[in-house]
Amino acid sequence: MQYAVAAFYLFEAIWAVALPFFMAAPMADYFNQIVQRNAQLNPNVAPPPTDFLAGMTTLMTVGLAIGAAIGVAISTVAIIGALKRWTWVFYVVLVLFGLGTISLPFTVFSAVATTALSPVRLPAALTWVSVAFGVPEASLFVWMLVAALRRGPWAMTRSTS
Repeated sequence: MQYAVAAFYLFEAIWAVALPFFMAAPMADYFNQIVQRNAQLNPNVAPPPTDFLAGMTTLMTVGLAIGAAIGVAISTVAIIGALKRWTWVFYVVLVLFGLGTISLPFTVFSAVATTALSPVRLPAALTWVSVAFGVPEASLFVWMLVAALRRGPWAMTRSTS
């Protein structure tokens, strides 16, 4: 179980590093659409300067990089905690997997729906990658929950004291 969790979070860390490269263009397009829509709705208002758009794109890129760093940090702690069998990491990972399992139906719906649930329409490939991560995440959640109820954290034998 520990190796499965560590392997999952290794792939999560790799995905966290790669995701900003895939997300930067759709988010920049979305931001440009907002600016164009505001210009159409308010023709009397001067458009924002080009430096503003460049600054917002840079700010968005920095935000994506910070998100990637946080994702890698969480994955690193989960990997180390799984390999060292830290009890608190077991329960944190169990909760994170549970939240991911709850969101899996919404992710699947977002992948197959023709209408967007959010204003930012992500490329279909990104949504399907989220579904691909969600299936083993749900499986690990069930496995860890059953193991916790039967044997304790990391499926270790419970002490009978």
